[in-house]
Amino acid sequence: MLPAGVILPNTDHDNFSTLYEPEKLRPLARLVERGRPGLAKHLMTQLATLAALRSPLQLNMSVRSVAWLPDGMRVVAGGQDGNVQILDVASGATLHQLVGHTHYVNQVAVSPNGKLLTSCSDDRSIRLWDAETGHAIGAPMVGHDGDVWSVAFSPDGRHIVSGSWDETIRIWSTETCRTVLGPRRGHTGSVYSVAYTPDGSRIVSGSWDKTVRVWDARTVDPILTLRGHTLSVPSVAYSPDGLRIISGSYDRTVRIWDATTGHLVGIPLEGHSGSVWCVAYSPDGTRIVSGSVDSTIRMWDAATGSSIATIRGHTDPVQSVAFSPDGKQLASASEDGTVRIWDATDDWRRWDI
Repeated sequence: MLPAGVILPNTDHDNFSTLYEPEKLRPLARLVERGRPGLAKHLMTQLATLAALRSPLQLNMSVRSVAWLPDGMRVVAGGQDGNVQILDVASGATLHQLVGHTHYVNQVAVSPNGKLLTSCSDDRSIRLWDAETGHAIGAPMVGHDGDVWSVAFSPDGRHIVSGSWDETIRIWSTETCRTVLGPRRGHTGSVYSVAYTPDGSRIVSGSWDKTVRVWDARTVDPILTLRGHTLSVPSVAYSPDGLRIISGSYDRTVRIWDATTGHLVGIPLEGHSGSVWCVAYSPDGTRIVSGSVDSTIRMWDAATGSSIATIRGHTDPVQSVAFSPDGKQLASASEDGTVRIWDATDDWRRWDI
């Protein structure tokens, strides 16, 4: 049974099978039966499972960020109401509501061991939480002179890096909840996104100033500046092997960079009709996913840059995307007030037509 209100495969009297988006009654794809009864509708059903595994998780507010817990059964989301929620993926139920921020939550992140959560907010603070109980840990981390846009855990879970409207990055201790390095300047605009390399040796940041910068994680000294985007860069990520950096930009492109040299790899990935607000690598590094103001999610082949799929369902900009730990599911968060869970496997592409 497909989730109601997401997509609908239908076969008409002319043997055409059409995949519809019920909310707008818009056809998404169409195939005709030729010699193998039921194949077209079967294929459409498989395509439908890519679009959604279950009904959307309704949060009834603009959702700015989503992240998976290691068990693949829960996600963490934060957004407009200033709260962080831990949600059961199967039922959509809120397991814990983490209250403390006084303004928009811009990003949430999960520690590598799954025991800690962190969140950052327009209230200029960063908070640390117990992932099992939802209780706050330590005092709020304050020091930035503007909205805090992004946070990420170091691979060992001992540090958090943050990027802010104040154009700086800071590194914080998860033991003391205090700044241990920074503030470090370098960008000439708000720092929208930060991430650690898998080995924890470097940090990458994306900024309003159209650049991507790479920093030494031990000293926060600058290493590389990656130039090429023509508009702001709201999202960056490292590949699982640390050899590549991806960036999404308001210029509607996704770019892949050599993490060592800073050189562009291949050509920009184009296809979105609006700003790209979020990007992520699959856990095995073979796929890239991007979310856009155009309300769609696109999946790309990380090696070739070719488009694999365009996923529709959100009705407003997609602000965050995240693969499940096993890479089989994809979570997305949107201004439309929902978190959606999608089938991220490629089984739907294996049918012999």
